[in-house]
Amino acid sequence: MNNTQEDYLANHYIHRSNWLRAAVLGANDGILSTASIAIGVAAASNLKEPILIATLAGLIAGALSMAAGEYVSVSSQTDVEQADIERERIELDEMPEIELERLTEIYVQRGLSQSTAKKVAEELTEHDALAAHVRDELGIHEQNQAKPLQAAFASGAAFSAGGILPLLVVVFLPILNLEYYIYAFAIFFLILLGVLAAKTGGSSVLKAVLRITFWGTAAMGLTALVGHIFGVNLG
Repeated sequence: MNNTQEDYLANHYIHRSNWLRAAVLGANDGILSTASIAIGVAAASNLKEPILIATLAGLIAGALSMAAGEYVSVSSQTDVEQADIERERIELDEMPEIELERLTEIYVQRGLSQSTAKKVAEELTEHDALAAHVRDELGIHEQNQAKPLQAAFASGAAFSAGGILPLLVVVFLPILNLEYYIYAFAIFFLILLGVLAAKTGGSSVLKAVLRITFWGTAAMGLTALVGHIFGVNLG
């Protein structure tokens, strides 16, 4: 990709979709999962040590789980993409005329006349037949192609960055009413994340904040309820 193409993509949001999805999901889970664990244990304990240990353990386990899960998931997507590309390569070798007709039909469906579509298909085939079919027939583009390591690192790092925030609340705030402090700060952190994600992705800030606040409140509220119901004295 040349500099002109890179500059053009920099003005759009789609090229951010892979890492942004993984980063937002990781940070959201980091805040929500870690805060929920802390709230649940805080609701059942009068001592800070069990809350701190559980929160730290949840942070570490969650970050590793997110990174591993994202790597496996995106790797599976990559395998599917590579299998389709290899199949397309074989079809181009075995039946190039049929593949040319398919490419022509794709351009006709997009609005070109039959003659223009055929000329475009012929010229693109002559230039790089496989690239043309991968892009226009399979819908695989360089800017949104699956990247397992990138997605795994983004998820794990984002989970850690999000999860450390509730942990700091547990460390520095008093045990009295700690679950309410955790909830309030977690909602604040989630709102900041929603605003940041919306601004980065070019979407509605209000929708992002409402969505993330609603589900965050539901998750932490249910966790706190479980802690109160079982009321285990962890001290």
